[in-house]
Amino acid sequence: MSEIIETAATKATRREWIGLLILSIACLIYSMDLSVLFLAIPSIVRDLDPSATQLLWINDIYGFMVAGFLVTMGTLGDRIGRRKVLLIGAFFFAAASIFAAFARTADMLILARALLGIAGATIAPSTLSLVVNLFRDEGERNRAISIWGTAFALGGLIGPLIGGVLLQYFHWGSVFLINVPIMALLLATAPFLLPEYKDDNAGRLDLLSVALSLLTVLPVVYGFKKMAADGFSSEQLLPIALGLVVGWIFVRRQKTLEHPMIDLALFRIPAFAASLLVNLAGVFFIFGIFLFQNLFFQLVVGLTPLEAALWSIPSSLVFTIMSFQAWRVTNRFGPVRTVLAGLLVNALGTGLMAIAAWHSSLVGVLASSMIMGIGFVHVILTTTGLIVGTAPPERAGSASAISETSAEFGGALGVAILGSLATVFYRFGMAKADLNGLAPTDAAAVTTTLGSAIDIARKTGNEAAPWLATARDSYAGGFAICCLLACVTLLALAAIAQRVYARAHIDESRMGQH
Repeated sequence: MSEIIETAATKATRREWIGLLILSIACLIYSMDLSVLFLAIPSIVRDLDPSATQLLWINDIYGFMVAGFLVTMGTLGDRIGRRKVLLIGAFFFAAASIFAAFARTADMLILARALLGIAGATIAPSTLSLVVNLFRDEGERNRAISIWGTAFALGGLIGPLIGGVLLQYFHWGSVFLINVPIMALLLATAPFLLPEYKDDNAGRLDLLSVALSLLTVLPVVYGFKKMAADGFSSEQLLPIALGLVVGWIFVRRQKTLEHPMIDLALFRIPAFAASLLVNLAGVFFIFGIFLFQNLFFQLVVGLTPLEAALWSIPSSLVFTIMSFQAWRVTNRFGPVRTVLAGLLVNALGTGLMAIAAWHSSLVGVLASSMIMGIGFVHVILTTTGLIVGTAPPERAGSASAISETSAEFGGALGVAILGSLATVFYRFGMAKADLNGLAPTDAAAVTTTLGSAIDIARKTGNEAAPWLATARDSYAGGFAICCLLACVTLLALAAIAQRVYARAHIDESRMGQH
């Protein structure tokens, strides 16, 4: 190791906590860049006049690149140093932000967003692995991971707010320029606050494995995102199948390498594998259900986008507050009981949301989402700590990248699969709707999605038509069934996790009582 990592639990000093603050601010900016662009889209459309395809790539290319390069950057950090990778990424993140802010064509902005995504992929795994190595005491580590998670929650919460203020008074490029001073601060302070960590015995990075990992992740994420955006079609299975085949080749290659890009032995650690599964499932359901919730507010309840955003603030605040306080629960009850209790609370929230959605209750959906937030935050942050904490210290970067990649996959899968399932239930509910009087093309559109049904109702002056009420009920019913499925799955997952953690014999005696 480049530094001797003490095995005894060593209390953190002011230096470590200030370092955590700098890392958390970088994570906040990374998270903001996932959401801040949405508000700028109308201004970008007026200024750059992108085609529909270009607009799609402006929106999605950042997330694609982040997902594709997480494993590579996490593994690279283990080999050449996590601080070094973070600083290189911060420099290019700032440079790409300037490039994006002053883009003069849609293609230039797409390229800038792609570069931002590649640079952004250094931030999540590098910061998490550095946090784990900075805080050797279990109790302090849990608190630090909670603060790290809070930064991501805050980024998603305040990103649109900051973006809205900037767009009110400045050019749309200002939403990218806010990244520059933060990354400059990271570059100036990290060499003094953050020790370097790497595995001196890791060997060289296998470039073929890098290429195979990209060809595994990118097609799968792309296929599921297209499925979520356009509805299911057999064509979308082609990139997913390609990614799975390449993924099989990637795994086979890792088994033959002396220094693999991903240490497959990590998956033989019961606590690591169980925590990864729980983490993925938690993100899977929360992303899918919250997509339903936002559409439910607008399409079923009839709120404007601004009203829907305002009604979503309470649940966002619950997520943020719980992220900051999660360490207290983990330190008091231990990671295993925290994860299991969080799964049960999350299951309760999804069960209540199923009832609320079935009855089209705005207040019920809001209350249920806040209950889900209480359970979800503890599950995600605690399993994240277990994923990285159960891995050997020299593999923390790789473990962090696996954790973040799992979250990316979970979110994409949740939106795509639950979205497709809800569409099936919607079409089933609309099969018996009386659409007499509508043109054949309009009738076909009405039975496809609720959004199309509302648009047709407005264009044809049928906003009081019985079939529109049926459409809203069908959407709410699909929403409810997906929530019920989530409830049952989370309960089953809690039972499985309890058995796996019991066999893993996790030593919780070192948990600090803070």
